[in-house]
Amino acid sequence: MTELLDAFKGAFRAHPAGVAIITADTPEGPVGLTASSVASVSVEPPALSFSVTKSGGSAGGVLRAPSFLVHLLGASQAPIAEAFATSGADRFTPEQGWSFLPSGEPHLVSAPVALRARPIEIVSVGPSRLVLAEVLSVHPGPEEDRLLYQNRRFHVLPLVQAA
Repeated sequence: MTELLDAFKGAFRAHPAGVAIITADTPEGPVGLTASSVASVSVEPPALSFSVTKSGGSAGGVLRAPSFLVHLLGASQAPIAEAFATSGADRFTPEQGWSFLPSGEPHLVSAPVALRARPIEIVSVGPSRLVLAEVLSVHPGPEEDRLLYQNRRFHVLPLVQAA
């Protein structure tokens, strides 16, 4: 089984993925985490998915929240993504440029786009949780190159305009 697990981890470590920060408002204050598992699920209704590997801490706050923001990140947000992926790092600092939506979710206004969503189903898969969420609103931000994660490093994907 170890051989399979090592090969599985290696396959996804080499697979480039977009980077997101998912934030929520909780009674204890704002919470957030970095995720590279965000995917589009449906257009009608607009829905997305992501997974988290534990149900405590920031992930637990997101899982319990009635709604959250999924920020799809640009190249300039790499330091913020690193902070939200590191336990004990500073989060929601004024220097990072946070504001709050009227519904309470922390909003990183410099992100190219943020999607406000509500969970419609949470599925347990081993120790992980797969979240399916309905998108309630889209909050565009400044256009910039996109942030990817591959082989434990951030990379930049240049923005290409549609023809």
